[in-house]
Amino acid sequence: MKTKNRCPWTQDKALENEYHDTEWGVPLHDDDKLFEYMLLDAFQAGLSWSTILNKRENFRKAFDGFDVQKISNYKEDKIRELLNDKGIIRNKLKIRSSVTNAQLFIKVQEEFGNFDTYIWQFVNHKTITNKWERMEDAPVSTPESDAMSKDLKKRGFKFVGTTICYAFMQAAGMVNDHLVSCFRYKEV
Repeated sequence: MKTKNRCPWTQDKALENEYHDTEWGVPLHDDDKLFEYMLLDAFQAGLSWSTILNKRENFRKAFDGFDVQKISNYKEDKIRELLNDKGIIRNKLKIRSSVTNAQLFIKVQEEFGNFDTYIWQFVNHKTITNKWERMEDAPVSTPESDAMSKDLKKRGFKFVGTTICYAFMQAAGMVNDHLVSCFRYKEV
């Protein structure tokens, strides 16, 4: 049985393979999922994506299914509950930023009609298709992620540095960073 040629960052682990094969790099235009990715990418700062994937379902449960409206209304009792939840990353700044970012996400939706229209403007509303042969060829930031980070920060978003923004762009299919040798490269 022939194995699929994937991007090597999956390390051929089942959870990473599933995420790589079904989500990573697929152009995403659903505000609910865009918020989920934004929240998870903020928690990834300084950690491996594998750590976040392994805790994703715990995050989903702890953060009310990533419901942006509910998260935007979290009060101190909920924040304390999250800080005591061993199933997630218990970083006070990241947890508090989730509430702030949810509130700001809603403001962006109100201004632009949806978050999708706002966020995809940084790539002129179409996926940038790269042609990397090795993972180390892919950058950790680009002028587009720089612009996204700068604008999000200006709006008050937290944990949205250019590297986090680029990881978000990769996940949301704003850039296709699958290696050209990867079976998903042409599919997305």
